Amino acid sequence: MSDIGVSRREAVLEIEFDRPARKNAFTSAMYEAMAAALGEAEGDPAVRVVLFHGQEDVFTAGNDIEDFIERPPTGEDVPVFRFLRMASRAAKPLVAAVNGAAVGIGTTLLLHCDLVYAGDNARFRLPFTNLGVVPEFASSYLLPLVAGYQRAAELLLLGEPFGPDKALEAGFVTRVVPAATTLQVAREAAAKLAALPSGPVLAAKALMKQPHAAAVEAQLREENARFRELLGQPAAREALAAFMQKRKPDFSRM
Repeated sequence: MSDIGVSRREAVLEIEFDRPARKNAFTSAMYEAMAAALGEAEGDPAVRVVLFHGQEDVFTAGNDIEDFIERPPTGEDVPVFRFLRMASRAAKPLVAAVNGAAVGIGTTLLLHCDLVYAGDNARFRLPFTNLGVVPEFASSYLLPLVAGYQRAAELLLLGEPFGPDKALEAGFVTRVVPAATTLQVAREAAAKLAALPSGPVLAAKALMKQPHAAAVEAQLREENARFRELLGQPAAREALAAFMQKRKPDFSRM
């Protein structure tokens, strides 16, 4: 899958979002490839850490809307939901290097990563209500957990763009670094993790995740059900139509 690059740096498996002409917007095929790569990492004892990254000017613009319209997630076993489940359950450490746009899943994915390094050019957005749907990837549970309710409500309900300092303040970014160094900083951190004894690292991650695991799983299912339900409602139809017609949506009667 040419839009997802998978490579190894010793014990670190790197998953690169590599569709820069479309700002790395995710298609169904890309979710399939990412799920396969995560499955490979989890099943290979030689892989100790997974690192997600895009390019120096973009992480991902989120879902490819045209592909999304053609292949809406109508069932639990579609590629996007398989990837969400695999990432949320990953036993091995997940690291992210974020530059430029990190929209939708480009932000919610970070809530499941253990270390997140954001370039000073990173721009985040959670535009779910603007698209007539609800948050995904258990972000409606995890973001209030790490950021506090009011901070999370501002980001999830208004859906406005925000920068790396606000992301750091919200608790899902580990450190903000110069954009030219983001990937190198993340690689160095991933290498440090990979050099540690894997048993204690896996056990420590499991202990930190375990108290919230059942709630995350339940929220994933609830969000997925609400998301699919709202896709057929007027607000989502208007938002998707407005996107395709390159105009502002009109929610005045919704």
